[in-house]
Amino acid sequence: MNIESYRDYCIAKKGVTEHFPFDESTLVFKVMGKMFALADVDQFNFINLKCDPDRAVELREQYQAVKPGYHMSKTHWNSVYVNQDASDQLVYQWIDDSYELIVTSLTKKLQQELQNL
Repeated sequence: MNIESYRDYCIAKKGVTEHFPFDESTLVFKVMGKMFALADVDQFNFINLKCDPDRAVELREQYQAVKPGYHMSKTHWNSVYVNQDASDQLVYQWIDDSYELIVTSLTKKLQQELQNL
């Protein structure tokens, strides 16, 4: 996986916007204003993804590429190192999971706005 394919995949999702809120190299993807994925565009080594806490622990135990979220809540975020023992297809699935986790946490009003986009 490279930064372009990662970006294309994230930005194609419904209601997603991209930002650089922290610095000039940390690209953040949000759905309806809530962050679900971020990565450094200069050194695309890993992606931070939101994850169910129990599932996060399982993934860390199962894959070398999955670590507790770097500079994030270790309970709710994983850092997924690209091009290691997790296939691109699996990483895309985890991006989907992160996106869905955020969508289901949105208020009913925001969920309705997202559906109407």
